[in-house]
Amino acid sequence: MERAIFFDRDGVLNEEVGYLWRVEDFRWIAGAREAIKLCNERGFLTVVVTNQSGIARGLYTARDVDNLHAFMQRSLAEVGAHIDAFYYCPHHPEGKVAEFSVVCDCRKPKPGMILRACADLNIDPAQSILFGDSKRDIEAAEAAGLRAGIPFFSGNLCDAVKAELETL
Repeated sequence: MERAIFFDRDGVLNEEVGYLWRVEDFRWIAGAREAIKLCNERGFLTVVVTNQSGIARGLYTARDVDNLHAFMQRSLAEVGAHIDAFYYCPHHPEGKVAEFSVVCDCRKPKPGMILRACADLNIDPAQSILFGDSKRDIEAAEAAGLRAGIPFFSGNLCDAVKAELETL
């Protein structure tokens, strides 16, 4: 089975700007690209799990999210890094877009995205961790049976990841 490092997106990999979907508004967190490269080099899968309620709220579309994630991959390729998979939850029970205005099992703090990634990519949750910037991220990691949910609020992400990789 594979080991993985899961990352929340907004506030962990990129600066929080609120309902990010435009490439021109994207800014990497210090050390984020290097952190992903380090995970790649150490043989960990890198997986993004992100709530994207802006889709349900009608602020942007799934295609916009996919375009932003493709931009992230191109930017990572510049430093010889990549993300293995992106999972996002487009749902919110109070959304304006009917098909996404539902209660689901994938919106963190529920573990659906993490569990789906583990099944799709043959990931061993007990040998995997998640970096997140909210209580719901940590709760999702715990509910999915990950080894740990690591709070990350500021600083250099590569330094934080390097310290945690030593424990796996």
